[in-house]
Amino acid sequence: MALTKRYLKNRPVCKVTFRMSKKAVGNAESVQLAGEFNDWRPDENPMKKLADGSFSLVMELETGREYQYRYLIDHEKWENDWEADKYIPSGTHGVDNSVVVL
Repeated sequence: MALTKRYLKNRPVCKVTFRMSKKAVGNAESVQLAGEFNDWRPDENPMKKLADGSFSLVMELETGREYQYRYLIDHEKWENDWEADKYIPSGTHGVDNSVVVL
């Protein structure tokens, strides 16, 4: 997994690349990204499957904020980002959300 950030000079946004490795997703057919930036609707942000079996998505997010998010693998298994900036309890017992800090 990887979380990379590229801040834009001319606008208060950051291009964030969310990436799930083949190791993290196994033989998954789909991975979707859900979080505060899309009202936790995974269908809003399907990730692109790459030739190496990993999944990737680039989003422009407003700077100066923190966003909670999680990945949904094959519409059934929720997974955190192993390289998130931090984790916050989700409100469900024993479950954390990943957080990207911009």
